[in-house]
Amino acid sequence: MYLNHKLYPFLLIILLCGFSLPIVTNAQEVITLAADEKSEFILNPVDFQPDDEEASLFKQQPLGNLPKTEYTRHEREDGAIVIKAVSEKTASGLFVPIKADPEEFRYIRWEWKIESVLEDGDLTKKSGDDYPARIYITFDYDSSDLGFRDRVRYRAIRTFSSFDVPLRSLNYIWANKAEKGTIAESPYTDWVRLVAVQSGNEYAQEWKVETRDILEDYRKAFNEEPPKINGLSIMTDSDDTESNAKAYYGKIILSTEPFEEE
Repeated sequence: MYLNHKLYPFLLIILLCGFSLPIVTNAQEVITLAADEKSEFILNPVDFQPDDEEASLFKQQPLGNLPKTEYTRHEREDGAIVIKAVSEKTASGLFVPIKADPEEFRYIRWEWKIESVLEDGDLTKKSGDDYPARIYITFDYDSSDLGFRDRVRYRAIRTFSSFDVPLRSLNYIWANKAEKGTIAESPYTDWVRLVAVQSGNEYAQEWKVETRDILEDYRKAFNEEPPKINGLSIMTDSDDTESNAKAYYGKIILSTEPFEEE
């Protein structure tokens, strides 16, 4: 999933060289998490209101003029409400703007299920940069800390569009064939690190519960200390591989304390 010539002027594309980042606007209300007030924050699919954008905690996140993935509410076998994502050569996400200190809210837990991996998915190639399910965590990185080339690219984005592009992002993915635990640069930009939490079809069509240490993952991925978290997204996309994907997302929890093993 990336920004291509359909979305921006030719000059901008030369400067960007493609992206695999969730792109958001500044108009959305931000949820601020304070560890001294609450040790756990739950993103619940019941707060997704696809027919009422204003009331929905999850905001639709289109990528330019690319066809959007369809996100709907779905009742699981146990009666729980989850988010169902159906992608048919499409790419978009659901975004929740959050402000949190990753040294405090460093642990994340979520539930997801996929129908199957994408046959042509490959995290090492631009043409394979699609995943049936992924969880994005974006960080409020200071653009003044970028190198010269990246500063030029970032300024071009800000000049030619109203989009706010995160400069650091952890992207937890359900990969096709990458080894579990792999941490790799996005084939489009080193502003994104891909973390293969699941891989292959061994657990396809089964609900999986995942837990990660955001602080530890960020340090391993970028070899630096993280800035503040400024957003969380779910995304199912299949535009690069020109294929179809289906996934389900349950609750997502940010916590100041590690989760017990299930």
